[in-house]
Order: sequence, then structure tokens, then C-alpha cells
Amino acid sequence: MPMIFRAFPAYFAALTLFSLPVLPQQAPPPGAPDSGTQQPPPQNQKLTKEQKQKIRKTLKELDTPYRTWLNEDVTYIISPEERSAFLQLETNEEREQFIEQFWLRRSSNPDLPDNDFKEEHYRRIAYANEHFASGIPGWKTDRGRIYIIWGKPDEIESHPTGGTYDRPMEEGGGSTTTYPWETWRYRYLEGIQENVILEFVDPSGSGEYHLTMDPSEKDALLHVPGAGLSLLESMGMASKTDRFTRSDGTNLPTAMGGTPASMNEFTRLELYAKVQRPPDVKYKDLEALVTSRMVRDQVHFTYRTDFLKVTSDTVLVPISVQIPNDQLTFKGKDGVQSASLNIFGRVTTLTGRVVQTFEDPVAKDFPDTLFQLARKQSSLYQKALPLRPGLYRLDIVIKDVESGNVGAINTRLAVPRYDEDKLEASSLILADQIEHVPAKQIGTGQFVLGSSKVRPRLLADFTTADKLGIYLQVYNLKPDDKTHKSDATFVYTVKKGDKQIMQFKETTAEMKQTGDQVTIERLLPLATLEPGKYTLEVSATDILSKATISRSAEFSIKTAVEQKSAAAIATPGR
Repeated sequence: MPMIFRAFPAYFAALTLFSLPVLPQQAPPPGAPDSGTQQPPPQNQKLTKEQKQKIRKTLKELDTPYRTWLNEDVTYIISPEERSAFLQLETNEEREQFIEQFWLRRSSNPDLPDNDFKEEHYRRIAYANEHFASGIPGWKTDRGRIYIIWGKPDEIESHPTGGTYDRPMEEGGGSTTTYPWETWRYRYLEGIQENVILEFVDPSGSGEYHLTMDPSEKDALLHVPGAGLSLLESMGMASKTDRFTRSDGTNLPTAMGGTPASMNEFTRLELYAKVQRPPDVKYKDLEALVTSRMVRDQVHFTYRTDFLKVTSDTVLVPISVQIPNDQLTFKGKDGVQSASLNIFGRVTTLTGRVVQTFEDPVAKDFPDTLFQLARKQSSLYQKALPLRPGLYRLDIVIKDVESGNVGAINTRLAVPRYDEDKLEASSLILADQIEHVPAKQIGTGQFVLGSSKVRPRLLADFTTADKLGIYLQVYNLKPDDKTHKSDATFVYTVKKGDKQIMQFKETTAEMKQTGDQVTIERLLPLATLEPGKYTLEVSATDILSKATISRSAEFSIKTAVEQKSAAAIATPGR
């Protein structure tokens, strides 16, 4: 049965202005993940008197662009904690970084140059201003606010001139005449429920519809004696004056058979509040574990961070996590063994300011016939975050949904700064898979770096049947003044201890890459190598600037060929 939302008392509506809603993650986004926000200490920690004074002072002195962004652009989608954190920032540079991370956290894919969430948000504001303005900008109206928060409804029932209205039985039945009104139906709102119906009424006829939780507010004959009677009133079994003695916040007629549960005062009140407050964090329990640092170390996993230059002030940081499948609890159904886990990660500054978060559900399914082999393998998950150079703290929490077991790491994350005036290089990634992706997948999805899918082998353990994937980016090669092409030599050396086992070279001309940046993507056969531990060193020499830079990584070769299966990709969702 549809649920109708009506107006709160004025004092409650005023309070909700300070509990501004956040646009639901769309992914979806979604987070949507979460690309990072800067927040104060945990939500239940009260601000000190000094902090409150500082916030009030900052709000008065805030430069116009930042005040506009806070009080107009994102007023409906910024959480109270984010708002408080923003007002505690000291400089415009910090505010710019906050705004950047604010949008990145809400993007469904932070790796893309265009932020889908941000674009959709401003599109909604433009739509609201165009369609809902009524003496005030459309974004300030109730319909504009709901549209900006939740987007386009699945269904709209519009009565722009009012007219005759046959009440449903739960509203007392009978016919009356109404003011202009609309109902918006959402099939599902994340964090609220299915089949949510919002009602807007324009009793003044000015075009400014307001959200109401009283179905009788659209009744134009409510205060006209003897007019617009309900079913019981028309039969003399109830009086119209009874409507004004109700204590549930409505002026509805008495319904035949009593008030249904869907019209319960507290149910309506709860849902009305929910549509106006920020959705909860998807994995609140995992975020709480990160915050408290108190974690039962029951799920053991390994991780790796790499660094690739994006711009002079932005570094792409792929964070890879590998979980042995025998750490997970599988449940069998219809010939398939399934396990699921939740992954929550957060990057914070050393002062505790949150700059990035990510959260994903991960599902693993194996047929019974392959289950025993799969138990010996691992699942690999990766999230690539754009970060500014600096020193951070990285927290990752993993929870096995079936067993409730939890594991976590808390570590230092030093993001390097890439100088524009000297030869630089990314991390050297040893991979078990390097392949080009279709044009529509460039820059999107797990393990995709630019136009290639690069799946790292976290433990760097290979067999002679494998090929060792080598991925490295070299930056700031000097171009020739005449040809405008770079000239560099790359040397690959494999050592076992101090003994050189193999070495080969190639040049930018042979690689057909003569720009200021070169991307090395090679697959090195290992069939001629004996089992043991090795070191791979890749050196790049810029012939024109005579600068050299090297990167090295260790790897091992196992004896058993059947152990070559290392990591199966952990795919978010099912």
C-alpha cells in the first residue's frame, strides 16, 4: 500500500535544514564508491567550544566561491560531518583539496577524468531551476531538493489545477476538491525502502509545491462545513469536526475499519526523516573497525601499493589486496560453492583527515567439481585511488560475510612527488597478465592502467611455465630540439644473487615510443630459469640528458608447475 509523506510541524522542518541529505551512491554511485572526504574525528565525538567558535568565524570569513559551494552547490548532499570538517580547514588550498576529494569519493569510477556523479549533480540542479522555480530558484523548493538528492522519480502523478478527488479508503473515502498536488513514486531508495511515495501540495496556487506528510492538506474543502464529506461522515457515523482532534499530525477523516499500518504516525514520521538525511555508510561496521583500530585478526591477506604519475600534482595509487581462498567460508547451493566478503579502505592524513575511502562487496563462486582446486588459490582485488603527493595512513578491513571473521592492516602510505624537470619512473610491477583492453574499457575496471590490463602477482612467485610480466612507466625524457623525439635505452637484467643470468636491451626507436613518456610492457619467458630467487632490474638511460634511473623487484620460481595458478580476480558484486 502506498506510503504518503506529509508536512512536519514547522519546528521539525527547521531542524532538518541542519541535517542535510547526501545524494545516494550510484554505482552506484556509489560509492560510487568512495573517493574520499575530509572529516573530523568519529561522528559521535562532540566539537569543543573552540572548534564551534572557529566554525562560526570561518563561515563569516569564508571567501565567496567556497561559501557558495557549501551553502548552495552541495547544501543537500554534504553530510553534517563533512560540513563541519570543511569549516575547520585553514587555507584555500586545503579547501580545494577537500572539494576535489568530495567529488572523487562519490564518483562511480574515480579513475576517469570526468566525474559522473558531479556532472549528474549539476544536471539535477539545472533541471530543478528550469522546472520547479516559483518566485524562488528551483533548487530551493521542496521538489527541487528531493530531485537533487534522489534524482528523477520512477512515476509522477500530477494535478496542476487540483479538481475532484476520490479519497482511497485508508483516507476515509468520499469525494472532495483539491488544491494543485503531485505524487512522486520511487520504486526503491537505497537505505530507505521500496515503493516510496512523496506528496507535494500547492495550497496557495503560486506554483511552489511543498512536501507534505498530511494527505488532507490538499483538501480544498477541509474547512468548509458540510462539504467534501468522507464515507462515514456522509452516513452520519462520524463528524467532520473529529478531523481536527486527531493527534497523529493529520486532519484526515475517520477511516472505515481503522487506520492501516502504512498510515501510522510514527511510520510516516520515520520515513519523512529518512528521505532528508544522508544515507548510512554501506559497511558501517567496517568503518567503525578502522576508526577504533580494534580488529580481530582472523582473515589474513597481503597487499601492495604502486605509484604512477598522472599530473605533476596527482599520483594514481593502485592498492591491490590478495586473500587466500582457504581464509573464506564457503556455502554450497545447487552445485556451487559461494563465499562473499566486504572490503573497506580508508586513506587519511597524519592528522586524521580522511581524503579517500572505498568499499566494495566481493563474491566468489566455484562449481563443486573445481572447489578443492580453488581452495588452494587466492582472490585478487584492486582499487586505484588518485592522491596528491604526501604521507598518509592506509587502513584496509576485510570481513567474511558468512563467518563474520575480520582482518585488517594499518600502514604508512608515502605517495611520491614526481619532479617535472628530471627523469622519473613509476613502480616496477611484476604481473602474471598484461594485455590490451578494448577502447571502451580504457582507464576503467580493476587492474586497468591506461589502455592495458596489468594484474600484479603480489607474492611474485612464478613457475617455469609462466611468463613474467614487466610493467614500468618512465617520465620526462628529453626531446631532441630538431626531431622533437626522445632517445633512450632500456636495459633488463635478471640476477640470481650476485650472478647475472640474462640481460637484454631495447631503445625508444625499437619500441616506437619517442615521446617524453614511455610505457614498458613486456612478457619475459621463464622456461630457461631454474627454481630459486631472482632479482629483475630495469634501467632507463636518457641519451640526450645523460640521466639514468633504475627500478628493481625480486621474484621467485617454484618447482611444481601445477602451482602456477596464483590469483583469481575478486569481482565486486555478483
